[in-house]
Parts: sequence; C-alpha cells; structure tokens
Amino acid sequence: MRLLEMVGLAEDARTKVANYSKGMQMRLNFARSLLHRPEILFLDEPTSGMDPANARKLKDLILEEKKKGHTVFLTTHNMFIADELCDRVAFIVEGKIVLIDSPNRLKLEHGERAIAVSYMKDNQVKKEKFFLEGLGENSTFLQIIRQEKLQTIHTMEPSLEDIFIKVTGRQLV
Repeated sequence: MRLLEMVGLAEDARTKVANYSKGMQMRLNFARSLLHRPEILFLDEPTSGMDPANARKLKDLILEEKKKGHTVFLTTHNMFIADELCDRVAFIVEGKIVLIDSPNRLKLEHGERAIAVSYMKDNQVKKEKFFLEGLGENSTFLQIIRQEKLQTIHTMEPSLEDIFIKVTGRQLV
C-alpha cells in the first residue's frame, strides 16, 4: 500500500486496473517496478499520459531513486524530461548511439555563447542578442544596461531537442 500511496493511487487500490486511465496505469507500472527494490530501473516514457501534476510527482520519485544511488535507464522522446532527470543522455539513431554526454556538456558544446536581453523602449518590449565574447566592451549592450528598463536577461542555450536535430539531421517523433 505504501507504493500506491507514493504514486497517488491508494484511494484507487480497489478499482479494476482496466478502468484506470493511461496516466494511472503508468503510475501503477512505476510502483510495480519498485516492488523488488531494484538497484537498476528501466523506464520507458514514464510520464506518458500523465497530467502535469502527476508527471511532476513521478519525476520527483525518479529523482529520489537516483539519490538512493540507484541507476535509472530512461527512454524518452521528451528531451525536457531527459534534461531534467538524466546525468547522461545518449542520442540513438537506427539502433546506434550517435552522441553521449551530460546534458550540460552537450549544451555547452553545441550552443552559442550568447545572452538574450529584453527591455522596454518607447512602450514596447525590444529584444537583443549579444555574444559573450567582448560583451563588456559592447557599446550597445552597455547602453541598454545603463539606460533602458530591463525586463529579462537570459543565457541562450540550446535544448536537447535542438542538439538532437543539429547532430542527427532528424526531427524527434
């Protein structure tokens, strides 16, 4: 019953599994995968069919397993989940690993070293992109920082999906 509580299914324990939604079935499968306290978990699209709240709960449970020192192999087309949960990702195309590394290193290696700045000017939000190289001497950047009302400043890093497409030349399906 503890595992059912963990995945939010304790109240549905007496409901026939055939009547479970896809998201409920996925949560049940996750609970079942923990029954024998495995050191290694293999999960295929673990948040498929889940609403955002239950997907968040399941992702937190996966992270707890990682904290316990357990290995989690995750297959997913959702690069945001891979980025959030994985220490290392491998891009597999036609059964072959074409790239493997940590999400952070992949983004650093395949991304632009730039920032995006949005600011208010003439009652409109303006956006500019600046490369980090020589940023401290960039007169336009310095003028915006000093004189305009800043909205946001963000690093511009690619998503894992962007990197997958760049490296493989294929779209995710």
